[in-house]
Amino acid sequence: MSVMKRALLVCLAIALAMSLGGAAAMADTIKVGIVLPLTGEQAKFGEIEKRSFLMAAEEINAKGGVKGNKLELLFEDDTGKPDVGRSATEKLISQEKVPIITGGYSSSVTAAATAVAQQFKVPFLVTTGSADKITESGYDYVFRINPPASEYPAAVVTFLQEVVKPKTAVILFENSLFGQSSSKEFEEDCGKLGIKVLLKEGYNKGAIDFKPMLTKVKATNPDLVYMVSYVMDAALLMRQAKELDFNPRLFVGGGAGFTLPEFHKNAGDAAEFVYSATLWVETVVYPGAMDYFKKYQAKYKEDTEYHGAEAYASLYVVADALKRAKSITPKDVRDALAATDMMTAFGPVKFVSYEKKTQQNKLPTFMVQWQKGELETVWPKDAAKMKYVFPVPKWKERK
Repeated sequence: MSVMKRALLVCLAIALAMSLGGAAAMADTIKVGIVLPLTGEQAKFGEIEKRSFLMAAEEINAKGGVKGNKLELLFEDDTGKPDVGRSATEKLISQEKVPIITGGYSSSVTAAATAVAQQFKVPFLVTTGSADKITESGYDYVFRINPPASEYPAAVVTFLQEVVKPKTAVILFENSLFGQSSSKEFEEDCGKLGIKVLLKEGYNKGAIDFKPMLTKVKATNPDLVYMVSYVMDAALLMRQAKELDFNPRLFVGGGAGFTLPEFHKNAGDAAEFVYSATLWVETVVYPGAMDYFKKYQAKYKEDTEYHGAEAYASLYVVADALKRAKSITPKDVRDALAATDMMTAFGPVKFVSYEKKTQQNKLPTFMVQWQKGELETVWPKDAAKMKYVFPVPKWKERK
């Protein structure tokens, strides 16, 4: 054999070994698909959740991963659009062959994505998408870690009942699946509390002038204004309410945009004393809640909030299911997920069926209020870290 041929064979052998080694290295990971809005109007939420997923993966992998394999996170950008979310889910299942998917921010995208997962029988752990219908469709491959939209205002309802006792309300909401679902449920809550809803009005996201709508609302002179809005709309609503000197007894946000640091940054002093429903605060008694908050702060030099905690916990739930699964196949992972019973930094996770819902996690909710630029937990009493400010001073009475 010539020297040249021998050298060629050696090169081929090395290349083959490297190729096999690379394949082995790739086989040493377990793929987890994650669908999030990484660009578009909801990108800030996607960023908080992506960072939190990555933090959790780093921690899990540092402790040996799952069954000796590292988790490999495959992020797909849904851009906040249902059709893109649907395609992203199909790609993760058909091309990447993931055994499980998580994420799902907006309700409309999550509804589309979970339908695809159910069709292909790949488990989908919903992180944030909260419209009630997502876990009311009878899907056996869809699970949700966060409470449904109808349960977001639970703490708000008891606060209104025990403290404010309003007689009238106006409900404003973004014309999205989340906005429609949340506003419908709060309207029903008002009916149970004997609060008369004077006006219920939807709007298209990204509006640049809410003054005509707010002027109409002001004319009804409500005790309470309940708003379901994402962050930029939430901030603009409050700034323009101040400009119009509109003074209901209190403004309450239905979660979403009202709890983000960006809300206060964009609304400025118009954010002061605004209340919001929330699903989590770093001071809750759940093990690891404050630890997650501090680690996020240290790593990203920014605060996090309930959306990040949902994502962080979601990956721990995924890892737990993967560890318990008989094999890393969608069916076995789904069965392991159904048997989940664990504590996370976001709270206890156990998937149950009740009313029309299946495989839904149940958790308490909280009420927060912006006070001196900080989002403080004010209700329920046993979770409160600060006393609520009520009555809320009128705009012109504030310093």
